[in-house]
Amino acid sequence: MTDAPNPLLSPPALPYDLPPYGSIAVEHYLPAFHAAFAAQRAEVDAITAQTAEPTFENTLVALERSGELLDRVARTFYTVTGADGTPEIQQVEEQLAPLMAAHRDAIQLDAALYSRIAAVHAQLDGLDLDAESRYLVERHHREMSLAGAGLDDAQKTRLTDLNQRLSVLTNTFEKNLLADTNDLAVVFDDAAELDGLGDGELSAAAQAATARGLDGRYVVTLTLYTGHPYLASLTNRESRRRLLEASRARATRDNEYDNRPVLREIVRLRAERAALLGYPSHAAAVLADQTAGSPEAVASLLRRLAAPAAANARQEQAALQRIADADGIRIDAHDWAFYTEKVRAERYDLDRAALRPWFEAERVLRDGVFFAAEQLYGIRVNERHDLQGYHPEVRVFEVHNADGSELGLFLLDLYTRDTKRGGAWMNSIVTQSALRGTAPVVVNNLNVNKPAPGTPTLLSLDEVTTLFHEFGHALHGLFATVTYPHFGGTAVYRDFVEFPSQVNEMWILWPEILANYARHIDTGEPLPADVVERLHASEAFNQGFATSEYLAASWIDQAWHGLSVDEASAEIDVAAFEADALADIGLDNPAVPTRYASTYFAHVFSGGYSAGYYSYIWSEVLDADTVEWFRENGGLTRENGDRFRQRLLGVGGSGDPLAAYRDFRGRDAEIQPLLERRGLTG
Repeated sequence: MTDAPNPLLSPPALPYDLPPYGSIAVEHYLPAFHAAFAAQRAEVDAITAQTAEPTFENTLVALERSGELLDRVARTFYTVTGADGTPEIQQVEEQLAPLMAAHRDAIQLDAALYSRIAAVHAQLDGLDLDAESRYLVERHHREMSLAGAGLDDAQKTRLTDLNQRLSVLTNTFEKNLLADTNDLAVVFDDAAELDGLGDGELSAAAQAATARGLDGRYVVTLTLYTGHPYLASLTNRESRRRLLEASRARATRDNEYDNRPVLREIVRLRAERAALLGYPSHAAAVLADQTAGSPEAVASLLRRLAAPAAANARQEQAALQRIADADGIRIDAHDWAFYTEKVRAERYDLDRAALRPWFEAERVLRDGVFFAAEQLYGIRVNERHDLQGYHPEVRVFEVHNADGSELGLFLLDLYTRDTKRGGAWMNSIVTQSALRGTAPVVVNNLNVNKPAPGTPTLLSLDEVTTLFHEFGHALHGLFATVTYPHFGGTAVYRDFVEFPSQVNEMWILWPEILANYARHIDTGEPLPADVVERLHASEAFNQGFATSEYLAASWIDQAWHGLSVDEASAEIDVAAFEADALADIGLDNPAVPTRYASTYFAHVFSGGYSAGYYSYIWSEVLDADTVEWFRENGGLTRENGDRFRQRLLGVGGSGDPLAAYRDFRGRDAEIQPLLERRGLTG
């Protein structure tokens, strides 16, 4: 490192406090973190060293002002770890994981700080605070209580040890998964083995092979979930089998990337931590501070949905088998998507793979995703070629409100690469806060295969859905308007956070939106009206499979994290545990594998969704009910958009999300629209 100033420690100089990624080197991160840790520790020490009686201003507001440097450094770094996790970045992350956990614990478990917050909380009813300020006191007090701030010193020491070890293990889980996912990418020698793929998909496979030094061959990289989009198109059954087999083998082999011992230790330590905090299981500890409230509430919903979903999947399987009989095969998991498309074509005269030419990525983005938001909320999105992201493929857009005022920045990182973790996600590099005077900077990451230069990127309908979904998260992060950084962006209950993103999916097939973006790449012709009708008619098609695979993963998550410390301490066979859990809820159909198996279930073993994967369907109850509201109230109008923005998205984490929903909807959400959407009303 040179003697030049560390750019991470210099005052922000770019628009919207965008980090100067072009000036940041890997060696800048750790020194910046150490400086940021020390700065926040000093800020918190200044709060607790006061002799003045605790007040909202000298304790809660002072705490909210603390840690600004750490927040900036951490968001800058963790944006890169998921999206461009080079070996050098991974090495820093490994060193940083226990340090970050220790720092968080030092503040969350600070007895003097907790005492001051508790004192303010005790006099809350006598304070003249606005609603957000009152909620801030309540949330800090509850979060510190749940984190263990009331434990004795010996218990806190053990808790800190557990948290540090868990931070290392979750990092190891993600590192193993990324490495094994890359290692298990399927290599094909001949294009004939990939018969059924389009030119763009073949181009992407050839490009991936060239990038690995395998000129003349084809490489199909794996997705985060169990299945793969290409399974619907590949005519070669052996190719389908190889692809799904590779996907399901991830981090299960007896090699350095085996995640089985890693996840077993994660489960055991999480259970021990929960017991230390006074809960019977990790799930009970997590759900105590979610809208669901308890594992029993989650189990009730999942069981209610599982039986009809499994029954629907069996009916779907029978329909697939009738066609597969002509080919002399019994339907296996790797056949499901392929024969589903045959049934879809027979029943609806619809070939989803043939839709790609109507879904060119740039047009979907500008004339679909952005256009829908512009129509609904009046915002304007313009690309800023003068601003740089963390990787050359990242694009930067500036977002303005309808009145021309600045709103924030949106970054898009569309393509897959070996240094990017699987899946799709949104994160905030900067969150809005009136206290700090900051505006939002948000990122969407996807994993679309990149075709050869000069070849257009054509999306599948599933990828179109993902793009709309993730931009729903981005809008939530952009629109949240709060005073305190604690509530900025998408800092809401985890089983509420998917709600805005799922609502944004409604615009994909909305007539005005679809007509604007779904244009043939060669002719410019819109998607034919009869095809649109068939898409609508088939919306509930294959929902037995889709619901079953999702519920299966949710149940596995609850099963692992519902273990007591004694149960989690036993030597558990991972495959047998999964099989028993799926049999318990009746989702043990071999042809319908769980969407994520334990060894590659990054959401719960390296992400923020432990005991929380149920959140998608929990949020979908709100989502489906909201879609009904839009349909009943005129659909795509500025009036509707403004109401949704102001009463829900704009709230951020500054209030009870279910109260915000009632304010928007006029009542609690009803489950019937979800049941109808997923065909579970029979």
